[in-house]
Amino acid sequence: MRIISPDHIGGPEVLDIADAEKPQLRPGEVLIRVAAAGLNRADIMQREGRYPPPAGASTVFGLEVAGEIVERGADADPRWRVGDAVCALVPGGGYAEYCVAHGGCCLPVPAGVSVQEAAALPEAAFTVWANLFDPQRLFPGERFLMQGGTSGIGTMAIQAARAFGAHVVATAGTAEKRGFLRELGCEEAWNYHEEDWAAAARRWSPGGVDVILDMVAGDYFARHLELLAPDGRLIHIATAHGAEVTLDIRKLMAKRLTITGSTLRSRPVEEKTRLRDGLERHLWPLIATGRIRPIVDSVYPMSEAAEAHRRMESSRHIGKIVLRMEA
Repeated sequence: MRIISPDHIGGPEVLDIADAEKPQLRPGEVLIRVAAAGLNRADIMQREGRYPPPAGASTVFGLEVAGEIVERGADADPRWRVGDAVCALVPGGGYAEYCVAHGGCCLPVPAGVSVQEAAALPEAAFTVWANLFDPQRLFPGERFLMQGGTSGIGTMAIQAARAFGAHVVATAGTAEKRGFLRELGCEEAWNYHEEDWAAAARRWSPGGVDVILDMVAGDYFARHLELLAPDGRLIHIATAHGAEVTLDIRKLMAKRLTITGSTLRSRPVEEKTRLRDGLERHLWPLIATGRIRPIVDSVYPMSEAAEAHRRMESSRHIGKIVLRMEA
């Protein structure tokens, strides 16, 4: 099979096509002929040598795929059969013509969703479900701020929060993205390059914001603590402005705040399976009916993986960037 070689660290130019043996199945796994793979910031970090895959995972880039099951391993979930169209969350191996996935991390391609759109779903859907709804941290009627609303996770979180009855606002980096967020259903959207988003959020919700899903951290942390309402929840999933912050514990105590965060890639497959079951039960029907839709910015052929990475690094994209594994 062909893969995007993971053998060099550096800029996008190191993303060359190489030949490799098809991966071998382990118990519980299925082999997917990959039609498309979603891009994630983690891929860029791995390419730069800053985010190695977990022990035992493929060193090939790619954390989410969509395609057709062509082989089942021993003890694989009997619901999955050869020929099934699935998308899957994987710890690595997605930038390839064939990829293994544990059966517990697979989901059917929703009705009305193309295979390229399906490749944009797993990482965002799992992340949103794990941070907002399992355990439940966002409730109907609450006020929710999404930092970085036009990212793949952001577009999924905004739609899911609205579908489950929350009031939603978000930030973005351009006027075009701000306009898109309003069209997506945000009550307000602020350009963080041109506006004081924290002051605007206080005007939107004078009593404070109930939940913030944040990819920034760093200097945003103190502003978030000031903005949160009593019993508010601050959830971290990335650290674009830095991982180290200073906390005056008295502020946390006075407002009874919850500060948490998570990663997804290294979680045990048993945890991912439980998350899969929840989002399939509650989120997948909303995707099938169109209430939540995958937002795909652009699709690149496998041979243009470097350009796809450059697009992501430019931060001009809205939604997910997808690689297609052309024949």
